Amino acid sequence: MEDEDIALNSVLGLELNRVFFAVRETANKQKIIEFARAVLESEREELAESVLPEEPAS
Repeated sequence: MEDEDIALNSVLGLELNRVFFAVRETANKQKIIEFARAVLESEREELAESVLPEEPAS
């Protein structure tokens, strides 16, 4: 599953890059940057929540 996520993120990154350079208006480029930043931050939060520290053995 992790390999599929990496592949999907790579494809999405390439598409976002293509759209970014196709857009001419700076304001729209800023919106793309803000969207990408929000997505990355939410993914980091999800990853941090899924990686829980191990509980010490009792």
